[in-house]
Amino acid sequence: MKAFLKKEWMEWIRTGRALVLVTVFVILGIMNPAFAKLTPWLMEIMSDSLSGAGLITTDVQIDAMTSWTQFYKNILPGLIVFLLLNSSSFTAEYERGTLIPAITRGLSRRKILAAKSILLYGSWTLLYTLCFGITYGYNAYFWDNAIAGNLYFAAACTWLFGIWTTSLLILFSSISKSSTQVLLGTGGTAMGLYLLSLFPKLNAFLPAKLMDGMRLMQKTDSPEDYLIGITVSGILILLCMALSTVCFDKKQY
Repeated sequence: MKAFLKKEWMEWIRTGRALVLVTVFVILGIMNPAFAKLTPWLMEIMSDSLSGAGLITTDVQIDAMTSWTQFYKNILPGLIVFLLLNSSSFTAEYERGTLIPAITRGLSRRKILAAKSILLYGSWTLLYTLCFGITYGYNAYFWDNAIAGNLYFAAACTWLFGIWTTSLLILFSSISKSSTQVLLGTGGTAMGLYLLSLFPKLNAFLPAKLMDGMRLMQKTDSPEDYLIGITVSGILILLCMALSTVCFDKKQY
């Protein structure tokens, strides 16, 4: 498994996937405070055209919450890029037939699945932490993060949502034969649960609840409101991994 994990990491480096993802999440981390700092300047530039339309602009108060609002808007596109670039993690192996020599030489299928899963979960964790850390550092320098309530808990909830979607990616990768099918399965399931979360009575029970980080930071919601969603997400992650193991063991190459 260590050898296969090293092989996976080297493939990330050689294909440029690691560089692209690090660049994307660094840019997202910088964009959040940058947008907040530029907002007054943009409003000043637009004030003349807005006044011509009969609209009056007032002074905009910028603080760390403005930057954190951008963080929770931008992290979802970052997650989508992560899923897109990793949708062929398994299927490329099927198409090239590179798993057959490893399996025939005695490498356990479960160790292959474990190596790929560790890399996906670990890379999402590192990329998310990088983006969060950059935004946190700039916010602390320009403003004060103390204005945001439940800051770390809200961040952990969003990270867990990413882990859940990654587990969906792993599940559909163990079932599907192409990256398109993986993306359709992952995106379709996530979208379906998101639509269900629009019903107020179901919202607290679904992983989509974990993306409401700003409600936590604004103290509109309390951490207790998210415990059910966290529990359900944890169960779904374990279920996805269990099903992935069964499907991967039985998959024909």
